[in-house]
Amino acid sequence: MKNSRSEDFIGKTFRFLFLNVIFLSIIFGNVKNIQAESLSKLNFPKESIVEHLKLDVPKKFKNAWLKAEKGSWEPWLLKQDGFLGRQLFWDPKVEEATLLIGWESRAVWKNISQTEINLVQQDFEKIARKETGETSGNPFPLIFEGELNPE
Repeated sequence: MKNSRSEDFIGKTFRFLFLNVIFLSIIFGNVKNIQAESLSKLNFPKESIVEHLKLDVPKKFKNAWLKAEKGSWEPWLLKQDGFLGRQLFWDPKVEEATLLIGWESRAVWKNISQTEINLVQQDFEKIARKETGETSGNPFPLIFEGELNPE
């Protein structure tokens, strides 16, 4: 009887642990590891600011979006005074891109002329239309614009 209880206890414990391992594997098995450094590790000055943008980017046009970014905004940003860096993210669940663009200060960022920004945006849209086959408009419209302060 004592041996039967031990075996029953061991069997139940094993099943419990096994089911928990399966459960945790199901939950965490689909999580994608994204490594991001904190802004402090990037040595952003205390007065720096991060421009936060979200774009509508359908899955079938993700590579077209990346090409348009690389051919327009990337080279332009690299020439800007006060530009600290940029990170691009794409969320497949909602088919949205998130852009985080670091600037030395809000004043430096907001001092960029709207005319210059519009010219780069036109280049971006031209490349995007060519890559997506669209004939007019912006294939990747802006759906959110904000700013973040590093802590």
